[in-house]
Amino acid sequence: ELWNHSDKYENKVYTLPKHLDEQVARLHLAKIGVELTELSQEQADYIGVPKEGPFKPEHYRY
Repeated sequence: ELWNHSDKYENKVYTLPKHLDEQVARLHLAKIGVELTELSQEQADYIGVPKEGPFKPEHYRY
């Protein structure tokens, strides 16, 4: 979005939605050779998050 429509945005810091923030983090981990395991449905239910994420509340920052 920002890359394709840069004329619509001021030059400032923007906060990504949590699902995009986690996607960027996941891509970074792959670049440094880290592999994440997937939550089982039982684990996701236990901690109260969707199996595919996001895994942290919207206000949480990495």
